[in-house]
Amino acid sequence: MQQTIGKYRWTICGLIFFATTINYLDRAVISLLKKTLTGEFHWTETDYGNIVIAFQLSYAIGLLGAGRLIDKLGTKIGYALATGLWSVAAIAHALAKSTLGFGMARSALGVTEAGNFPAAIKATAEWFPKKERAFATGIFNSGTNIGAILAPLTVPFIAKQFGWEAAFIITGAIGFIWLILWFRYYEVPARHKKISREEFDYIHSDKDEILEDPANTDTRKVSWIKLLGLRQTWAFALGKFLTDPVWWFYLFWLPDFLDKEYHLESTDVALPLALVYTLASLGSVLGGWLPMKLVNNNWTVLRARRTSMFIYALCVLPVVFAQWLGAMNMWLAVIIIGLAAAAHQAWSANIFTTVSDMFPKKAVGSVTGIGGMFGALGGVIIARVAPKLFEHYKAAGHEQQGYFIMFLICGFAYLVAWVLMYLLTAKAKKAAV
Repeated sequence: MQQTIGKYRWTICGLIFFATTINYLDRAVISLLKKTLTGEFHWTETDYGNIVIAFQLSYAIGLLGAGRLIDKLGTKIGYALATGLWSVAAIAHALAKSTLGFGMARSALGVTEAGNFPAAIKATAEWFPKKERAFATGIFNSGTNIGAILAPLTVPFIAKQFGWEAAFIITGAIGFIWLILWFRYYEVPARHKKISREEFDYIHSDKDEILEDPANTDTRKVSWIKLLGLRQTWAFALGKFLTDPVWWFYLFWLPDFLDKEYHLESTDVALPLALVYTLASLGSVLGGWLPMKLVNNNWTVLRARRTSMFIYALCVLPVVFAQWLGAMNMWLAVIIIGLAAAAHQAWSANIFTTVSDMFPKKAVGSVTGIGGMFGALGGVIIARVAPKLFEHYKAAGHEQQGYFIMFLICGFAYLVAWVLMYLLTAKAKKAAV
């Protein structure tokens, strides 16, 4: 069937996967160098939290504008612009000479990295029919985990051998390699010379998308006010607000948790982190595969998506006991956190796909940006709450209690999000914009 239809769309998926890997590699560097940079610049927990907040606030603002800009410029130019600018911002960290300098560099990285997911989801909507989008999203979204795996395997080594500045320069420069490949291989299906007629027809086979502009030339602005007045927009935004912060917490505080609980430093954290993010990568792909399998078994897209997301929400719950079980054996904690990370990525592959399920392609970038902004704002709250909790309980002589509370929040966030999304989209229909 693949030979009859053609499979160039999976080449596009590979390009998006590569970009997403770079995106997360660049943002993960600072968490692995936290101890080194704390000694260099005399940071407190609050200083580090403020630097994380600088990234997340800028990321939130950037998402709102990036989605609109990518809908206007188109995926090819918009994605290239975002990647080129975030690569420059990543390298600029090496020039920072103070805490303020790091905050400015993180802000620049946040604004520019915001372009990745609106562009990636829009490209997926352009190149895949609905039944394959969650699977394709799961594949490219697994790049977040590959980036998080590569970071602990490479960043501490580079920093040890060549200095912390080199870690930012080398990882940041990889984005320019991707730009060459992007301009060589990407175009929308209607203008691409390597796509067959059969594959083009297959991509545009969804009945409710037959009348959409296949060349993606409709760049008329969709009003934010109109989008914010739709229940579908709020379902996605609230789902992201409640669950994205969990991933931010793992990304920026998991190395610190392993250091505090098990005294793992520098290269010692590489193997536990690699295991967590390997499990997360598998979860991302399987999370996209399950709804596709259900749709192929004659489930509706809506039923398959909701059922899959409910299963993933349940799979996160054991993380509540991660710290307690980890007191017996570190690897129990690592595996439980890895399961939660896998479930998050499976959830993420599907929540992103709900945008292209519910909105026409011309609005996908804007809605993804709005939801991403809410997710980043949730991350800001986590970045403010977590350090305060840790410092409070450390002063009280119960430092471990702070992490228990954070894992409790992480465990129940998805069930709450699922219920709210269900209520808001109970009468599901495609948004008229």
